[in-house]
Amino acid sequence: MSKISDTYSALDDRSRDVFRSVVESYLETGDPVGSRTLARSLSEKVSAATVRNTMQDLEHLGLLDSPHVSAGRIPTQLGLRLFLDGFLEVGQISSSERREIERSLDGDSPDITAMLDRAGGLLSGLTHGASLVLAPKVEAPIKHLEFVSLSSDRALVVLVTADGHVENRLFTPPPGLTPSAMREAANFLNAVLEGRTLSELGFVVRREIDARRAELDALATQLVEDGTAIWTNTQESEPARLIVRGRANLLEDDQNEADLERVRSLFDDLERKRDLAQLLELTEEGDGVRVFIGSENKLFSLSGSSLVVSPYMNAERKIIGAVGVIGPTRQNYGRIVPIVDYTAQLVGRLISGRSEL
Repeated sequence: MSKISDTYSALDDRSRDVFRSVVESYLETGDPVGSRTLARSLSEKVSAATVRNTMQDLEHLGLLDSPHVSAGRIPTQLGLRLFLDGFLEVGQISSSERREIERSLDGDSPDITAMLDRAGGLLSGLTHGASLVLAPKVEAPIKHLEFVSLSSDRALVVLVTADGHVENRLFTPPPGLTPSAMREAANFLNAVLEGRTLSELGFVVRREIDARRAELDALATQLVEDGTAIWTNTQESEPARLIVRGRANLLEDDQNEADLERVRSLFDDLERKRDLAQLLELTEEGDGVRVFIGSENKLFSLSGSSLVVSPYMNAERKIIGAVGVIGPTRQNYGRIVPIVDYTAQLVGRLISGRSEL
């Protein structure tokens, strides 16, 4: 048995009632819960002293913690995990939320990237957290690509596929890149596209680079190599494309300066796409929504955040991406889980109907 199962089995009815009440109150208010307050709310009429002793036992088990000597208790990370696995009652998505999700995501446009952008914005708005969307790797034949310089350290690649899909991706170009080198790299890539998919293009480009390296100056060569690495996902550890929306929700809600700095660090990691490959790998371990609390996912170990994430699938029931919400560990999981779940299901259905991904 797992530690969570063993711990749950060790609790009697009173301990479970006290534990549930502490966690539910904390998730609602964010404040530590005292024994006197808790004694008045329990269904079983017991004294504050009895409740205090029970809370001490729960603290000894590692489920509760006391942030200050005179304060009440709050759940630990282990306590939150036990609550989510054994006590959480997941609600139904409301009809108004269902209609809002359907209205926002549905449409006739073949642009999957735009639809996924809307999904991220929608999740952020509905949950008041930050959203993550891992987009699928585009496998349609490529029609044309173009590089656009935005600044000395930011550039955009516009990718157009044969089925009309348009995807824009930001990347960091090599230092000192000139417009002529960027045009030369784009011309080179367009000359060898010939309707190939992204995966196929990676092998072709590397072969062509080896054969024609002398024809490209050093900067253009580096750009081609960097661009290929961005698109083809040939490395096992390289994540799918990431869309992050609603960063301000976490930054505005967090008033503690130390916590605020950890949130900033989290988003710096997100923008650099560190460790994001594991998100998709973790969702593949089981169907449906999964919740990762704090250090359960190393990406969030310093942020005091939780990730509610669900994979979405194509018509062949293959996992091709994921949608999720980052928020504080204190959030309404019972409401957020069905929102993420329904959004993932709808994204999968819409993608299956629009492309061959």
